[in-house]
Amino acid sequence: MSEKDKIDTQAPKKDYLINDDRENLDPIPQVESDSYKPAGKMKGFNTIVTGADSGIGRAVAIAFAKEGANVAVVDLEDNDDLKSVKKRIEELGVKCLAFSGDVGEEAFAKETIGAVHNEWGDLHTLVNNASEQHPQESISDIDAAQLDRTFRSNIFSTIYWSREAFPYLAEGGTIVNSSSVTAYKGSPGLLDYASTKGAIISFTRSLAQNTEVIEKKVRVNAVAPGPIWTPLIPATIGSSYEEHGGVPLDRPGEPYELAPAYVYLATSDSSYVTGQTIHVNGGTVVNG
Repeated sequence: MSEKDKIDTQAPKKDYLINDDRENLDPIPQVESDSYKPAGKMKGFNTIVTGADSGIGRAVAIAFAKEGANVAVVDLEDNDDLKSVKKRIEELGVKCLAFSGDVGEEAFAKETIGAVHNEWGDLHTLVNNASEQHPQESISDIDAAQLDRTFRSNIFSTIYWSREAFPYLAEGGTIVNSSSVTAYKGSPGLLDYASTKGAIISFTRSLAQNTEVIEKKVRVNAVAPGPIWTPLIPATIGSSYEEHGGVPLDRPGEPYELAPAYVYLATSDSSYVTGQTIHVNGGTVVNG
């Protein structure tokens, strides 16, 4: 095996960096890598990725574009991060639409998905990735406002966007949801967040078995990331790169290391996979 073909098991180099509000992070999260070799597996696909301005969502959106998909990117604010990912996607020779708003609001989901359909026609893949977390040491500190906000952003949005996208999904289309390792092993400081991620797993399994979904040959799956180095981590948990890990591979993952799992679940490579979850977590053993 040549050096070129070896699997990189070390922390990746900082190549293809895009300024998406990560200048205060050390090291800067890597959303792309030249180790990824696209094969046009999504050429002509019309896709939507929520939570796409940074981290995992950004990496997935760019990987889809590299595979030939048109990508509609969605995030909370119309800021430089969202503009820069749109620019990067268009540099890859595909179409991109950018939308900003609260993914936990039904009206925004309906309006955005309708606009993408009107512009491009049938959808092929929806990625429900947007989420938020608010660490609390005690359950007593989780008030109604936080509980509503976390569930609205994480699980309500997953249901809203799946519901609104389904009528526009082409036969054989896919839905890919972002869950978390916390859905399986728990997280004492993220009680409400972990609960929503568990709900996403149950929703994924249930929707995949729905008669209407099966008849349309739509497949529904999830990815459950472990500790991934994204802007969300220092902003909410406050841990450093060295502290954020605690897994057999002894480092946090980079956003680009998640993207191939989403590409696999979005394409015919996974034609016999539905209702399942891929664990990209650095070696943490979980029970399904």
